[in-house]
Amino acid sequence: MTKPLHIELAHTQGFCAGVSNALGAVDLALEKYGSPLYVRHHIVHNNAVIAEYEQKGVVFIENVSDVPDGGVVVFSAHGIAPEVYAEAKARGLHYIDATCPLVTKVHREAMQFSKKGIQTVLIGHKGHQELIGTSGYVNEELRFIVENEEDIDALVLDVSQPIGYLTQTTLSVSDTARLIARLKEKYPNIVGPPKSDICFATQNRQDAVTELAGHCDLIVVCGSPHSSNSNRLKETAEQLGVETYIIDTAAELDVDWVSGKSCVGISSGASVPQHIVDAVVQKITAVYPDATVARKESLEKHIRFSLPKI
Repeated sequence: MTKPLHIELAHTQGFCAGVSNALGAVDLALEKYGSPLYVRHHIVHNNAVIAEYEQKGVVFIENVSDVPDGGVVVFSAHGIAPEVYAEAKARGLHYIDATCPLVTKVHREAMQFSKKGIQTVLIGHKGHQELIGTSGYVNEELRFIVENEEDIDALVLDVSQPIGYLTQTTLSVSDTARLIARLKEKYPNIVGPPKSDICFATQNRQDAVTELAGHCDLIVVCGSPHSSNSNRLKETAEQLGVETYIIDTAAELDVDWVSGKSCVGISSGASVPQHIVDAVVQKITAVYPDATVARKESLEKHIRFSLPKI
């Protein structure tokens, strides 16, 4: 007799403390100031979340200059460069800073490196909002951005002067370790931050997917295509040899993917609401009503960040 399909949810997935914090800030700001409420850049990288807030009267903008006089603006979880704060202050705007505290930690490290005259290699995805923000905290003459080993090979740094590196918080743990190793090989005296910049939420979600990959023959990652941490989950599973798909909503799930599989793992990026995962499970169980569903306790169930001043 064939065993029923088993669906296992990654033990740690979905909203991280930083995202919950940012969304909580927007909710409170809407309650206090009403709409329209302006948010610089998408508060988090998830299409469903953005659509929900647009329906509530949130207006997402890319430049502070797009906020009308007297408007209220929220800065997204990804963090911003110092000049953006300066522009908001110069215009007398009321701003709410929803930058993730773990990103703020990297900003502080970047400032310390520049104060000490350290040539700073920023490891991250070029064009990503977090990396753009962090770049603003590094003296331009000391700043070098790398995304891959080819970028590192092309680096020309002054070895007579101190060299350091910092990383985007949402990178692949294994890929980043490889890039750091390459940097150390090329520049043996390079120094890193006191503690890894990759946030615990990113690490926990990648670890959970690694665990799923050990016994699942299909993994579905819920996450928007422009979400860095969601894409890293997909890459983590694929590198372990498991058939993997990333979907924005349950509508994108092809139930035929499940055909012939015995165990399906489901995870979601740090900016993905639980209802999307629930809808994916419901879509699969509608076709496989005998399927069993299991999930271990989240490693982050007690982690909370203090909300910013509203």
